[in-house]
Amino acid sequence: MELAQVTALLKATTLEAAVLTGRLVLYPSGLLSGRPAPGASADGPAVAEAGGGGRPVVLLHGFADNRSVFLLLRRALARHGRTRVECLDYSPFTGDLRTAAEELGRRIDGILDRTGHAEVDLVGHSLGGLIARYHVQRLGGDVRVRTLVTLGTPHAGTTVGTPLADAHPLVRQMRPGSEVLRELAAPAPGCRTRFVSFWSDLDRIMVPVETARLDHPDLLVHNVRVSGIGHLALPVHPTVAAGILDALDAGGAEEAADEGAASVA
Repeated sequence: MELAQVTALLKATTLEAAVLTGRLVLYPSGLLSGRPAPGASADGPAVAEAGGGGRPVVLLHGFADNRSVFLLLRRALARHGRTRVECLDYSPFTGDLRTAAEELGRRIDGILDRTGHAEVDLVGHSLGGLIARYHVQRLGGDVRVRTLVTLGTPHAGTTVGTPLADAHPLVRQMRPGSEVLRELAAPAPGCRTRFVSFWSDLDRIMVPVETARLDHPDLLVHNVRVSGIGHLALPVHPTVAAGILDALDAGGAEEAADEGAASVA
């Protein structure tokens, strides 16, 4: 391994450790946040039912995490006028990814009823991205989800972990060749949602790292390779946040043809 690669890996590992420490500190605050009151953001003050704030953005965390992971991303979205932001939690005891995807659909219905909008944007980290993709692809969610951004999501399955981890059904569903992943690989003609998938070349949770790319012939996909950070840093790094904002504001099929790249090294 070349010196530059070793240096980049050390920086990414140090950042991952710092992010993990922050996660542990903030995790209890995420447990205290409940469902928003009518007309309120899940993590902020009440917002008007009509007018500004932009299309609602729904954030979905990864396995064994909670809404606290999106603290910095929520702030970045708010600074750019996206004030209608809601973070949805699902239980770590969920036994089937499909169940979480169905609940996501019900929550989106409530958000649209409350805000008067016809569509939302979704951002999912890791397993959260897979849950959101299942909702869009398999449960008809493409009629109300304009853009789905995934961050370090195992679209083709990840082999990381130990046999003990496979005791959890959600972990088994993230393994290559699982029934859920076979469903997602099936044809999806006419899917209207735009997909933007951020994957990192130093992601040690996605094995191999390319599994976080989304490749499907029927989907409108823009893959963005991120260099210099690991799995935990994807939802908190400012460079990735800027890329997410661009993805949510962008439109048009022409961008799906090329692979983007973002370097934070």
